[in-house]
Amino acid sequence: MVVTASVLAFLAVALGAFGAHGLKETLEASGKADTWQTAADYQFWHALALLALAMAPAKGRALTVAAWFWTVGVILFSGSLYWLCLSGLRWLGPITPLGGSCFLVGWGILAVIAAKSALKD
Repeated sequence: MVVTASVLAFLAVALGAFGAHGLKETLEASGKADTWQTAADYQFWHALALLALAMAPAKGRALTVAAWFWTVGVILFSGSLYWLCLSGLRWLGPITPLGGSCFLVGWGILAVIAAKSALKD
């Protein structure tokens, strides 16, 4: 999980910088600079969430499932937005919400785990 978080964070920083500098003119001309930034932001925040989850003292199958949902969410959500910005393929649009749904499921799992833990105390 730490490796996955580190790779996703590394790529978020690299892709964010590439969008802000290397693709700046292209993204601004197409009106997609904000979309690229959104992809990088969501990727980075979920990489940090994965890192926090990996460092948490509690472990278990449910946490691993949440981590997988976030990872798949980054691939589908951020990946589809990056690809949309680069290719202009509009059929990728429906993939993005699937990634967002994966983010939500991961956060929902974490909320249930936290609520159950709080009830035990």
